[in-house]
Amino acid sequence: MFVDNSEELAQNKLLLLYIIDKSPKPLTNAEITEFVLDNNYMNFFLVQQFLSELVETNFLKYSDENEKNYYILLNKGKLTLEYFDNRIPKDIKDDIDKKLKIKKIEIMREKQIRGSYIKKNDKEYVVTLKLVEGDTTLFNIDLNVANINQAKLICDNWKKNPDSIYQDILDSLIKLR
Repeated sequence: MFVDNSEELAQNKLLLLYIIDKSPKPLTNAEITEFVLDNNYMNFFLVQQFLSELVETNFLKYSDENEKNYYILLNKGKLTLEYFDNRIPKDIKDDIDKKLKIKKIEIMREKQIRGSYIKKNDKEYVVTLKLVEGDTTLFNIDLNVANINQAKLICDNWKKNPDSIYQDILDSLIKLR
């Protein structure tokens, strides 16, 4: 459970710095922990211990933005990572890079496909669905629905199948009768 030697300890801390540095967006504690555990890089307790130590030693900053706490790589962390980058095995770095590239695509997709809802009154919710490409809104629709279950279902379906839903709506609107 605990790190057996100082080289493994250093490698694990470098690994956390590398993940935070290469991530396409600032990561929360939960996101880092999930990523590390999903890939069996280290156990939960080591992740928490090392993140805490990296903050205490000013390699990372724990920042509060938009009511979420993110880790930010500080200059000291960047310099250390640059200097000791070769201590992280190439196959692990390649694996992390590949998985973070997939994460980046998911993040871009989330930004382009938006589905949200708000409560209008006791019996009505307004669902907003958007498809955005760059700075251009390709599709935007607001729907009134009767309950929160419908609102959630519509948003979930939109996020899972935006292309086919958009195409079905477009086809319905331009179909000749």
